[in-house]
Amino acid sequence: MSNPNARGPRALSDVLGELFAVRGYARLHASGELDVAWNAALGEGYAGRTRLGDVRRGVLTVTVDHPALLEELSAYRKAELLQALRATVRGSTISSLRFRIGPVES
Repeated sequence: MSNPNARGPRALSDVLGELFAVRGYARLHASGELDVAWNAALGEGYAGRTRLGDVRRGVLTVTVDHPALLEELSAYRKAELLQALRATVRGSTISSLRFRIGPVES
């Protein structure tokens, strides 16, 4: 990698790499991949009733629109969904799911 303090031309790959890191483009791409994997694991009937949040310390936060759906996902389908995400998303660091009630807007 070139020295950022040096004067003169820099490799385009270095500049783009820094730009992507600063702007979070890789994270946005990974988020889109995670959305696709989540909707596939969840199933067609529930896809519009949940919204993915951030992954922090390996925990993916999922907002759900109704308490009954939260209960179903957290009590009965959590392990299945987690396994499907780990199998589908490359380099997944997700170790757990956390569900909460809230507005879900598409």
